[in-house]
Amino acid sequence: MPQDYDDFDDLDASDSDEAQIRALITGWAAAVHRGDLAGVIADHAQDLVMFNVPAPHHGIRGLAAYRAAWPPFFEWQAQGACFDIESLDIAAGSDVAYAHALVRCATPEELAQHPGFRLRLTFGLRKERGRWLVAHEHHSFPHD
Repeated sequence: MPQDYDDFDDLDASDSDEAQIRALITGWAAAVHRGDLAGVIADHAQDLVMFNVPAPHHGIRGLAAYRAAWPPFFEWQAQGACFDIESLDIAAGSDVAYAHALVRCATPEELAQHPGFRLRLTFGLRKERGRWLVAHEHHSFPHD
């Protein structure tokens, strides 16, 4: 049954939900930085969809495809690139949430040439059996 707009205030997440989501995303980013594939795929839904910077541009669907997308990034990152969350904003309801972040994701040379260059991340999350899971990820760079 659709949610009545008069009940919108009931959708506010508790501080605990926001803290859980913040810990999930910052833990994910730390795992990305370490090249820890198990940590990267943790807390992701089996049916997740990701739109990523590299191809395929129609998106990656499912946890197996998501897992397979990361090793090339880890190889690139091992050359000295950073992956540091600079800002993270979260909006959460009782069982769905979204978050967006700006991330320093570049080699030292790239940051020297473009110091303000940031990766943009958007996450769609859902709560299943009391646990937040990432169901949608979108990674993009601005196009100048």
